[in-house]
Formats: sequence, C-alpha cells, structure tokens
Amino acid sequence: MNLLLPGIAAAYLLTFARIGTLVMLMPGIGEQLVSPRLRLAFALLLSLILFPAVRPLLPMQGGAIAGPGLIALLIGELLVGLMLGLTVRMVLAALQTGGMIISQQLGLSYAMTVDPTQGGQQAAIGNFLALLGVTLIMASDLHHVALEAIGRSYVLLPPDGVPGLGEAASLALKAITRGFALGVQIAAPFIAFGILFNVGLGVLARLMPQMQVFFVAVPASVLIGMLLLLGSLGVMMGVFLDDIGRYLADLTGR
Repeated sequence: MNLLLPGIAAAYLLTFARIGTLVMLMPGIGEQLVSPRLRLAFALLLSLILFPAVRPLLPMQGGAIAGPGLIALLIGELLVGLMLGLTVRMVLAALQTGGMIISQQLGLSYAMTVDPTQGGQQAAIGNFLALLGVTLIMASDLHHVALEAIGRSYVLLPPDGVPGLGEAASLALKAITRGFALGVQIAAPFIAFGILFNVGLGVLARLMPQMQVFFVAVPASVLIGMLLLLGSLGVMMGVFLDDIGRYLADLTGR
C-alpha cells in the first residue's frame, strides 16, 4: 500500500491541476469577491469527488505515472484548465463590452468604478451588468452546467500531454469573437438610440443655431438612456444567459 501512495498523490495532483485552474476561472465561483480560501477549498473538494473517475484516464504503469512524465502531464493539465477557463471568461466579458458601448452612447464612459468581479477600473454600467450576470448565473443554476463541463472536459480533452497550440489558438479566437459579438448584440438598442439621437441633435442644431444643443443633449441622453436600459434590461440579460448557457452546454458535449 505504501508503494501506491506516491502514485495516488501524483494522480490527485494532476486532477487538482486542471480542476483547480478551472474553478479559479469558473463563472460565479471564480470571481474576485469570493474568498481565495473558499475557492481553494472548493477546488480541493471537487478534485476529490472527481478523482475516482479521472484516475483511470491517466497514463499509469504499476501505480505510477507513465508516458511523457509527470512534469509534462502537469503542465498540460494546467494549460488545458487555463485554456478552457479563459474561453469562458472571454464570453463572460461580453457584459463589460456591452456596458462600455452603452456608456459611450449615453455619455457616461468617464463614470468608472472598481469591478467587483475581476478588479480594476471599468465603466459603472459594465460593472452593474457583470455583477447582475454573475447573480443570474447562480440563480438560474448555470453553475451546475459549468461543473458538469469540468467533469466532461476529461472526455473531450484526455490528460495525455501538452495540448496543441493551434487548437488552443482556434478555441480562443472563437471565444473572443463570440464574446465581442454578444456584447454588441446586448448593446444594439443603445447603438441605434445613439445614432438616431445624434442625428436628431444635428438636425436641431441646424434648425435652431442659437440653441445650446450640448446643454440639452447631455441630460436628455442620460435620462432617455436610463429609461431604455430599464425597459430592455430583462431582454439583454435573457440573451446573455441563453448564449452562455449554450456555450457551457457545448463544452459538456451535449
């Protein structure tokens, strides 16, 4: 039994390398406002739960790690977890992208606050949408789909070494494209509002040159934009939840 302990410890380390990286980037649980100790404890517990199912997939020989070696497998598992976790984060960043576009259309792009999910200075509307998105992910049980995707990742990408850089780049490019397209789709009503509002102001300025258009435009833009945000918020978040739910379902292989 003592001879098997190093092999079991190495297998658990490999399991934790991928699962721990994914948990640190998981929507809802991998946010900065969640204590790192809680995330670490959750990753250790999840690795322990999935360990019996993952261990047969590891290249073992006589109870020890075989194949390309423990270090290569460890690096490969870290890269797989980082690659999959960052692709989900790229799609989740659509809320910040949409919030920045909305802020620019309403003239509130200089209203910056600390992002409660990832830190750093971001647009206030983007931070609001990001925090609301994380809350709705937890409320709609999409984090369960994310946990299933973590377990299914061993079927899609078995632990057999360092993943191909071409596949990783292709997956990252698709995630960035999807996230940016989703952000523009979320902010589409405000893009249309900004175009129509500015065209209307231009016509008004030509018809009434003596009128101070700037002093009228800024408060009107903010007021109408806030009313538009209030009316379209449910549709925007519904589109976001539907898209990220389909993306997580694709990672589970459904």
